[in-house]
Amino acid sequence: MLKKEPWMRQFSNKPALILCYRLPVIALCTFIFWQSSYPGIISEPLFPYDDKVFHFGAYALLAILTARARKVEKPFWSPEKIKIIAILFACLYGLSDEIHQAFIPSRCASGYDFLADCAGSIFGCLFYLNFLSRKNES
Repeated sequence: MLKKEPWMRQFSNKPALILCYRLPVIALCTFIFWQSSYPGIISEPLFPYDDKVFHFGAYALLAILTARARKVEKPFWSPEKIKIIAILFACLYGLSDEIHQAFIPSRCASGYDFLADCAGSIFGCLFYLNFLSRKNES
């Protein structure tokens, strides 16, 4: 029997990779789309600029999950390439979400929300690659 190299073992169970790493990205994107298809549930803000904090957090999580998936599925990619792809994906998804909201009654597109999305994306990706993924490697 031919022994598999370590890098080959990582790709031997593709459905498990998809389930563990891509599915959370898809689920979060679906949740964001679903949530922005309806008017807000809470009419009064919980605190000033709470929507920006929620945007920041959601897109930080999206960038973390995207970077995590890319790092596992494409182990030969450099950290810089993973950063670019994860941040770009999350920011573009934030832009598409703002465009989507422009067509929903009682919702509006906001440049400030998009800036919060981008800031969260950058923070989340850098946090994951600089702290969380290194912690898991140790």
